[in-house]
Amino acid sequence: MTTPRKLHIKSYGCQMNVYDAQRMADTLAGEGFVETASAEDADLVILNTCHIREKASEKVYSELGRLRVAKDEAARAGREMKIAVAGCVAQAEGAEIIHRAPTVDIVVGPQSYHHLPELLKRAKANGRALETEFPVEDKFGFLPQPKPDAIRARGISAFVTVQEGCDKFCTFCVVPYTRGAEVSRPVARIIDDVKQLADNGVREFTLIGQNVNAYHGEGPDGRVWPLGKLLQRLATIPGVMRLRYSTSHPRDVDDALIAAHRDLPELMPFVHLPVQSGADRILAAMNRKHTADDYRRVIDRFRAARQDIAFSSDFIVGFPGETAEEFSATLALVTQIGYAAAYSFKYSPRPGTPAAEMRETVSAAEMDERLGRLQELIDSQQSAFNRAAIGTTVDVLFERAARNPGQIVGRTAYLQPAHVMASPDIIGQVLPVRIDSLERYSLIGELATRPVPGLISQTIGA
Repeated sequence: MTTPRKLHIKSYGCQMNVYDAQRMADTLAGEGFVETASAEDADLVILNTCHIREKASEKVYSELGRLRVAKDEAARAGREMKIAVAGCVAQAEGAEIIHRAPTVDIVVGPQSYHHLPELLKRAKANGRALETEFPVEDKFGFLPQPKPDAIRARGISAFVTVQEGCDKFCTFCVVPYTRGAEVSRPVARIIDDVKQLADNGVREFTLIGQNVNAYHGEGPDGRVWPLGKLLQRLATIPGVMRLRYSTSHPRDVDDALIAAHRDLPELMPFVHLPVQSGADRILAAMNRKHTADDYRRVIDRFRAARQDIAFSSDFIVGFPGETAEEFSATLALVTQIGYAAAYSFKYSPRPGTPAAEMRETVSAAEMDERLGRLQELIDSQQSAFNRAAIGTTVDVLFERAARNPGQIVGRTAYLQPAHVMASPDIIGQVLPVRIDSLERYSLIGELATRPVPGLISQTIGA
């Protein structure tokens, strides 16, 4: 009997990378690999990289330095360790990685990881393997379905990729160059994925894509379906309790998506809608193709459809040429909208993007000061949003045992962690919880109704 080989995948960045890491594991399971939490014990280590965050490349090379030591120790013990770099840094800097990091055996872009078994063979035969081209074939047609045991082990929530790539070409962003043009998966294949996940205990589905609401997949009727129509269909699948999607662009919010929020109780009233800046001149320099007022009107459309809807967003401070007045416009927008959460970052140039060539830089000190002010405002809004839950009863989808003995943790419709004292039997159920208090960002409460015994029993690995 062949001893299983051990696989360790470390993912950076976005939700898409979490999904991709799982599909890499599914692909390599057919080659006899099982996952391990320890890189030192692994026969194959994959760094699944992200090029969005600051100093992304430096973090990869730093990690490769640590892995070189582990690889040398494995060799001294008579064991071979292979190292692969995947994801967007691999796509953008494949040849440079091969040049700078001799310890790397495989470099593979995010559109080609279905070729990992073949790349392992090429690396064994030739020493190293590099694939960062955009393949003609759709990788999703070649990826194996995850095994039921793997699905159950990953829990009751799952990401499902419905769209990849971006055609917007924001001047600060590398995604169009690392993920390619917008491509949408056919509706039928997405339905098959969701059915299989639901049959094996998944209850919450987050549809993901670099520009997910630009989805335009071919429907079973031969017509192009928008995201809203896809959500309507997925909501009818048995076992689907909650639907989400991320990440959206304000320009692609259409009437079908607004109608889905109005009509579908399964679609959570929480939308991540990045705006980046509240100043029109900066938005134009970013090539966002919307104004601050355009964004406000989109928010108004969502709120008209569902009054309990809440929002999160992304912000960049210190974009080249941003003045104090333009930063104040961002603060004004945040104050007007009111967010349940948001992500904010200092601008940092990405090689090869148009913004990297812009000369009007904002000083590091000024960026630090602006980021601090913005985050203070966002934190105050998030805290107020969370405090408003105290004394109310909210629906919580329970996910797993918490760190504290006897506690089970789940999430509200707005992704707030909620803790109760209860039996693990409630995992996989949506139950009402009376919220009594708040600990940092987590809600603490008590079940407001008795759970249904054995509701999920065997599907969630109980």
